[in-house]
Amino acid sequence: MATTTTRKKTRPAAKAKAPVKFPTLDVERSFLSSGVRLLAGVDEVGRGALAGPVSVGIAVVNLQDHGLLADVRDSKLLKPEDRDRLEPLVRDWAVSSAVGHASSREIDEVGIIAALRLAGTRAWFDVLASGVCPDMVLLDGSHNWLSPEVQASLFDTSDSGPWCEAPVHTRVKADMSCLSVAAASVLAKVARDRIMVDLHSELPAYGWNENKGYATAAHRDVIRLQGPSAYHRTSWHLTGPELLE
Repeated sequence: MATTTTRKKTRPAAKAKAPVKFPTLDVERSFLSSGVRLLAGVDEVGRGALAGPVSVGIAVVNLQDHGLLADVRDSKLLKPEDRDRLEPLVRDWAVSSAVGHASSREIDEVGIIAALRLAGTRAWFDVLASGVCPDMVLLDGSHNWLSPEVQASLFDTSDSGPWCEAPVHTRVKADMSCLSVAAASVLAKVARDRIMVDLHSELPAYGWNENKGYATAAHRDVIRLQGPSAYHRTSWHLTGPELLE
């Protein structure tokens, strides 16, 4: 008589989660050999929003004597309560810090690139006013929109006035790998979110306490129903395709 054997089915082992990678100061310290001591990490938030300002944060570090700061990451990867908790810690950690804003009206008047430069310049001069003069800037992204020599787009007006004259180094996804830039993103995000919450109390219909001015379906539905507010970027296609944050 033949006998049969049954084999127990074994479940595949669960894959271990990859450890969370936090930004460091390794990239920043690579500039020490070039004589850089004070480095300003710079990042922007609000570039793709339909309403509210574009905001630029700066966090300055001393490359010769600066420790790490736990839990700080690109602001988009942090929960709102974690950003609020970390924001005062970042300000205490940085040699100097600031956030500059350019309003929706200024964005409509000069274009988004010039508005980014305007917001960044305001933050830059706040840092200088604190008595700190960074040797260089580490800017998130691939385009240097901060320096005065940057050419405006066809839709931007020409700029005049004093601007950041420090050398600028751009780095794609710097907010993911560079602690100074991640810290700047936290400062800018918290400051801008607070502005949008304050504006929500004035005009609650648009839901800015939740969407922070970005292009959600509900936000665009309200714009279609009752039109844009004074805080919307009316030069933009407000009811068109979704914009990226």
